[in-house]
Amino acid sequence: MKAWKVIGRCLLVLLCVVLVIAIVGIAQFFHRSDPKNVKRYDTDNPFITGETAISAHRSGAGDYPEETLAAFRGCVENPDFAVDYFEFDLHMTADDILVLSHDATLDRVSDAAAVFGAENVLVRDKTLSELKQLNMAAQFVTDAGEAPYAGLHGDAVPDELRILSLDEVLDYLTSAGDYRYIIEIKDGGETGLAAADQLYATLKERGLLDRVIIGSFRDEVAAYITANYPDTHRSASPEEVVQFYFAALTGKKDFTCSYDVLQLPFGDARESYGLNLGTTTIINFAHAHDLAMQYWTVNDEADLAYLASVGADALITDYPDRAAAVLQGMG
Repeated sequence: MKAWKVIGRCLLVLLCVVLVIAIVGIAQFFHRSDPKNVKRYDTDNPFITGETAISAHRSGAGDYPEETLAAFRGCVENPDFAVDYFEFDLHMTADDILVLSHDATLDRVSDAAAVFGAENVLVRDKTLSELKQLNMAAQFVTDAGEAPYAGLHGDAVPDELRILSLDEVLDYLTSAGDYRYIIEIKDGGETGLAAADQLYATLKERGLLDRVIIGSFRDEVAAYITANYPDTHRSASPEEVVQFYFAALTGKKDFTCSYDVLQLPFGDARESYGLNLGTTTIINFAHAHDLAMQYWTVNDEADLAYLASVGADALITDYPDRAAAVLQGMG
């Protein structure tokens, strides 16, 4: 009986410790810094301007079918959007053409399962011509619960809802305005490295290297870009984000890195692993080291306003019109 009492007490102590850790973690995650603690630094980073920019995440995925020409046109032509950056994702096709797609497969947004007769078909396994058969807005649902493009298939699909190649979207955007770009390479391994080569060649030929931030969640792709294309702007890989976070928390004196932009999740504990990456401690440390701070995917108005108040350099959002209204309201 005595032994059971000891075990019970130990379990109670352990439970209390876990509870305290959980409370501290929750408090830290929901902590909001005082904007008065923001520090200003001289910088050569072209993506730090002293103003908070707006980036259309997946080209405005909250208002339009993501990464379609319809979405890009909507953001460009609607004066309420005030887009500074377009953010989009790239995958390589079977015939080695870079196309816009967030996912490696196509079912989430398109009618691929019906067109190809199979689920989970990879972008990499189809040619651009084959992918052009798809309605990339087939699964799009508005905030009102409507699916306006679900019934379009085959020849009935307008070109603005078909998959886009990198060249097609750049042709449109470079003629439409003076935009900047956040472009993420989704493929990894040899395909991801080939995608980096092709993206770099395209951007250099078009004179866009100084306007583009290249990102990848694949550490090997990020390292490859740094080693082979030092004249590009690159965002931190996941491993580098972790290293930066702990350097910022500890105020590491000799911190150095090979990227010039941090794109960090905010407001979603799953995406940020429960870490609060939007404090003045984090942002000030980044700016002190000439690193631009951009946050995704920020759709909540309170979060948009808060991040702008503490020095975020860009807000990557599904709703650029919402972000524009918030920033305008802040004066």
